[in-house]
Amino acid sequence: MLSPGLSVSLLAVSCALWPAAVRAASCEPVRIPLCRSMPWNMTKMPNHLHHSTQDNAVLAIEQFEGLLGTGCSPDLLFFLCAMYAPICTIDFQHEPIKPCKAVCERAKYGCEPVMKRYNHSWPDSLACNELPLYDRGVCISPEAIVKAEGPDPYYQDPARCNPESSPDFPMDSNNFHCRGPNGDRCKCKPVRMILKTYERNNYNYVIRARVREVRNRGLEPTAVVDVKEVLKSSLVNIPKETQTLYYSSSCLCPPLTPGDEYLIMGYENEETSRLLLIDGSIAQRWKDKMGRKVKRWDQILQGKGQGNQRRNRH
Repeated sequence: MLSPGLSVSLLAVSCALWPAAVRAASCEPVRIPLCRSMPWNMTKMPNHLHHSTQDNAVLAIEQFEGLLGTGCSPDLLFFLCAMYAPICTIDFQHEPIKPCKAVCERAKYGCEPVMKRYNHSWPDSLACNELPLYDRGVCISPEAIVKAEGPDPYYQDPARCNPESSPDFPMDSNNFHCRGPNGDRCKCKPVRMILKTYERNNYNYVIRARVREVRNRGLEPTAVVDVKEVLKSSLVNIPKETQTLYYSSSCLCPPLTPGDEYLIMGYENEETSRLLLIDGSIAQRWKDKMGRKVKRWDQILQGKGQGNQRRNRH
């Protein structure tokens, strides 16, 4: 049973147990391939994007496969499926249940910077501002799903979420994102600091910084650093003082250890003037040769750019 003021809490298998006549009235099995891993198996059309059939929804959601492949947010797949294949329950058949606003904001926060690297913005059709708040309406979020058997795959003991969890690397009981939609543990993908990666990822900023602390608090995990040197900046002014870096999820990647000095390569959000640590960002312990290496790479790429311009003129 759902009640106003709470997110959805239900058994993933409950829909399958309904009488056939009830299911047929308004719910249908989820057939969208990307959403078959979700902890619900019944949906209702039209969905929140006004697709009248799942066949139409499949064509629309497939455009996000590339973005899902970047791992920009552990909430993205859940949010998309809650929009394109909304959960249908026996108590709320008259209207599909919406995802909670916070789920949308987490997905957008992690993935919009990746989209902007390819000159795309977060779609207006997926705007977060009209979605209900967790404590003020009926909505669905990963942390409120209860499985029929075993622990909730969206919840992990925060103390075990990150191998560096310690008194110096605080975790917090509000951290529900130590596992992704497939139940995977936090695992940072190594990113090689080579010229090819530097060129392909097109980082907005490169800094040398000492880490003061790493905070994992609710929706906005952050790292507080003292900037020692700015090797590159693009959209945001970065003074040599204490700065906050914003992670895109509670899987703190790349990992940072308080007290250590790093070369950090990441992205900027011009609208909020934030420095971001998202998928593909680099943080490597500082060595004196790193500054010279980055400057040399910039010279090489600048030369390649000038060469391409000359070829285009001829």
